[in-house]
Amino acid sequence: MNLNVLLPFRVFLSLRNVRRIVVETNAGSYGFLPHRLDCVAALVPGIFTYETDKGAIHYVAVDEGVLVKAGADVSVSVRNAIGGADLGKLRESVEKEFMQQDAQEQTVRSVMKKMETSFISRLEKLRQE
Repeated sequence: MNLNVLLPFRVFLSLRNVRRIVVETNAGSYGFLPHRLDCVAALVPGIFTYETDKGAIHYVAVDEGVLVKAGADVSVSVRNAIGGADLGKLRESVEKEFMQQDAQEQTVRSVMKKMETSFISRLEKLRQE
């Protein structure tokens, strides 16, 4: 199979000769082999597993997204992906990434709150004039 993992802003992974793929959906885990029928699956945040033609198993932490299998091509489109061969290191990377995203989200919320407050006070001043 040919595997492409796509992020909104770049191609995360592009491989040929993938033996098997295991993904997590809201209905449970599903495995894909080369001769499986074409399908579409909604992915939930979890661990995406694939095995190369050399027998090496790789893990990728993915956010929610969509998987499309058409013939020998499998395309996975997700918002975020973090790769790693070792599950322990992958867990650490995911935790670090989520903590960084939480800090960024808090900063954005703070800025938005200040903007909203400023906007409301200016509207109030215009109303009083």
